[in-house]
Amino acid sequence: MKRDIICIMLCVLTAIPALSQTTFTHPWQGKKVAYFGDSITDPRNKASKNKYWSYLQEWLGITPYVYGVSGRQWNDIPRQANQLKSDHGDDFDAIMIFVGTNDYNNAVPLGTWYEEKMEKTDYGHGYVKRSEDRLRRYPCMTNSTYRGRINIALDSLKRMFPTKQIVVLTPIHRAGFYHNEKNWQVPEDYINRCGEYIDSYVNAVKEAGNVWAVPVIDLNSTCGLFPLEDSHAQYFNRADTDRLHPNDKGHERMARTLMYQLLSLPCVF
Repeated sequence: MKRDIICIMLCVLTAIPALSQTTFTHPWQGKKVAYFGDSITDPRNKASKNKYWSYLQEWLGITPYVYGVSGRQWNDIPRQANQLKSDHGDDFDAIMIFVGTNDYNNAVPLGTWYEEKMEKTDYGHGYVKRSEDRLRRYPCMTNSTYRGRINIALDSLKRMFPTKQIVVLTPIHRAGFYHNEKNWQVPEDYINRCGEYIDSYVNAVKEAGNVWAVPVIDLNSTCGLFPLEDSHAQYFNRADTDRLHPNDKGHERMARTLMYQLLSLPCVF
């Protein structure tokens, strides 16, 4: 009896084809990605030999189109977008925006997302349509405020590249940067000249995700870099004069965080 059972089991097992192995492919593998930003993205910045985007290039085979320029703020994003359009047209897959720390340092007022106007509109629900006065909001389009700059930038990108993935990154934590007497930047535990901490600029980027329907990766919290602690000086350019710009080790940590965060986002639609 036992011999019969064993024979039956062997026959069943040999009849089952080998289970096929599924190879996982990262959704951003081999894609073409444009990077907009400031000095942390700028390939000419000497604080690091490798940047977060070059690590993603190495690990995921991403082709990087890099437009970040040192010192730039949100009001430079439309220019970077226009340069991308001129260079590559629509021959790319996604855009990543990593900017905002210089807006904080330069004390750009936060501003508001919308301005409201009273307008007439037709409305009908359960009764005959009629005209009513209602408040209507419009995005504030001004380069004089932080939210206004974000509005201009994302409105431009949504119009220019409606089929592309656009991902926005929050600014990372920053400590002192003491380049010379004309470029002396205090740590984030000081308010800027318009009375705001950097937290407000980080939170505004998070808000922009809902305002403009773009995914936001909160690199400020997820990458773990915290230059206000001396133990984290190892991730930045110089412990004494530059805890604003990550070194290779800092960029690698940001890149590893991004690689995993991007698993949850499609690169193409």
